[in-house]
Amino acid sequence: MDSFKDFERPDLRLAELMIVSSSLQKTKRGDDYRRLNLKSADGQFNFSAVMWSNDLRKYPDEKIFRSGNTIKLMKYDLPANYSDYVIHDFVLIKEGKVGLSEQQREEIFAAVLEYVELIQDDKLKNFVSELLKEYAEAFKIAPAAKSIHHNYLGGLLEHTFECLEIAKDFMEKHPKIDKGTVYAACILHDFGKIWEYTIDLNSGVIGFNTDFQKKWLTHSQWGFSTCMAAGFDLVAKMIAAHHSRTEWGAVLDLDVQDLDPMCYILHHIDDLSAKFGKITVMDLD
Repeated sequence: MDSFKDFERPDLRLAELMIVSSSLQKTKRGDDYRRLNLKSADGQFNFSAVMWSNDLRKYPDEKIFRSGNTIKLMKYDLPANYSDYVIHDFVLIKEGKVGLSEQQREEIFAAVLEYVELIQDDKLKNFVSELLKEYAEAFKIAPAAKSIHHNYLGGLLEHTFECLEIAKDFMEKHPKIDKGTVYAACILHDFGKIWEYTIDLNSGVIGFNTDFQKKWLTHSQWGFSTCMAAGFDLVAKMIAAHHSRTEWGAVLDLDVQDLDPMCYILHHIDDLSAKFGKITVMDLD
């Protein structure tokens, strides 16, 4: 078999498959089931699948469902008029990475701190520096998302650094922009994710922090409120708008007229990193 693309319905038992994402969900009856996105080793065939509760009970350790794991299907079917494959049995062939190594995380964190030193406003510099100092360990391990982008150990840290690098390149061509404000916004725009998400350091499984969800609507709300309370209104507004649309989690919708042009910068920087950076753990070397 050369490639899945040569077959309308390939025999999935003939190839190694990588888990792109996986999430535990509940049916309307309250039974657990797992939804998976899988791709072939050559990346040319992607498909979605589910495992229902009866089959799922055979795999009590969530570590086996880690993004980046390579599996081989032993038994599956594709019911008529059903868009998802149903997996009944599989074996783990190779464990994927959980995320960045400790050395990588330390190096990137040090690079982020160098950007803090470029903030000329001492009050803003101290504000960002103190947050990084107080929550350094949580910031180094947090994922940037559950499945959309940078969903791995150290993902938030890497996403933040990518945003800073993109911002630096952009501002070299636009030197009149206040670099310190943009760098602060890049560092803090997703900072609330260190509380919004949880990650198992052994399995790499990412979940939501229900306590955070009860107190805050989103990490964007945390960033906006925290920066506003500290007196950094422009940084707060940039964070509020970085998801662009309220239905996508933005506090401030970019469709509103007469916004400060600075409000648009962070959105585009964040979007570029999310779409072109190291999106999942499979992108790691």
